[in-house]
Amino acid sequence: MEKMSPSELVQEIRSYCVANADAERLQKSQRYFKEEFVGYGLTAPQVYSKVKEMLKSGDFDLPTVLNAAPILMKNGMYEEISMALLLIDGLWKQFTPETFQSIGSWFSFSIHNWAHADTLGMFLLPRFLDKKIVVMDDFTSWLGSPFKFQRRCVPVTLIKHIKKTRQVMPSILFVEKLMLDSEREVHQGMGWFLREAWKISPSEVELFLEKWKGNSPRLIIQYACEKMTPENKLRFKRVK
Repeated sequence: MEKMSPSELVQEIRSYCVANADAERLQKSQRYFKEEFVGYGLTAPQVYSKVKEMLKSGDFDLPTVLNAAPILMKNGMYEEISMALLLIDGLWKQFTPETFQSIGSWFSFSIHNWAHADTLGMFLLPRFLDKKIVVMDDFTSWLGSPFKFQRRCVPVTLIKHIKKTRQVMPSILFVEKLMLDSEREVHQGMGWFLREAWKISPSEVELFLEKWKGNSPRLIIQYACEKMTPENKLRFKRVK
């Protein structure tokens, strides 16, 4: 059976989204995003079930989706981008270093909200580390990226990494420069990462927070301390 072309894959995704569009639900979805939100108003189960069906069909391989993804991304429709990312994640066994490079190139024209950034950071990108396709140092250029969601992806990606290795300090030191980042979305990603690191090694993370509590954005500290006791949180309150 002949495989789908990238344009045929785009058409199948787009047709499904149009057929299931819901303007009222789309309007409700807007409240979750600070950025402009454009999409069709599909539910998450609708997106996931279609992705599962398409992956099960075996009608395409990873290169086909990687060629289709930029077309879908440039259209800017939320669900089209979500489905492209989920299809790629479903084909993780075909990942190569070149796949990682492709993903890194998308931020210049797409990945403009926290949900797509976190789909990458929670699902796709940890696979590259887990399967040793890349190493942590391969994310170095991402830390200095002009695109805030690319920077956010690094600490979010490292959450799964530290849960597996149980070693927090190499990852904390790797992303330390983001403690002075100017963007709220990066602060949230860093705080989330540090909160998860604290669950693994409270003493090491608390020493790190002591060092930064007077200079880093308060949101990072707030997120990082979220699971601490009220008494412990007071240690990291900035002295006026």
